[in-house]
Amino acid sequence: MSLSVAIQMDPIDSIDIDGDSTFVLALEAQRRGWSLLYMEPGDLYVRDGRTFATTRALSVTDNNDDWYRLADAVNYDLADLDIILMRQDPPFNAEYIYATYLLEKV
Repeated sequence: MSLSVAIQMDPIDSIDIDGDSTFVLALEAQRRGWSLLYMEPGDLYVRDGRTFATTRALSVTDNNDDWYRLADAVNYDLADLDIILMRQDPPFNAEYIYATYLLEKV
């Protein structure tokens, strides 16, 4: 069974893949054949009472020099996804709270 998984996270270009648990989750989801979508907190929005995000298809590799690839941005109704992971490091600020409210709405 193929699932669609969106990961709302910190900027992927700044993570340390040797110690980032979100990266490990993405690798495993991809290994299982699940499709991955990437988004950051600022990509979330509401339109007509539904939560959307500007997402990018994500592929990952366990290679410190080239660990991810992102496709072109696509707007996505988050209710159409199977799984949404919020994997954002603190700070606990207004952007973080706003993202949790929008994801809860899904």
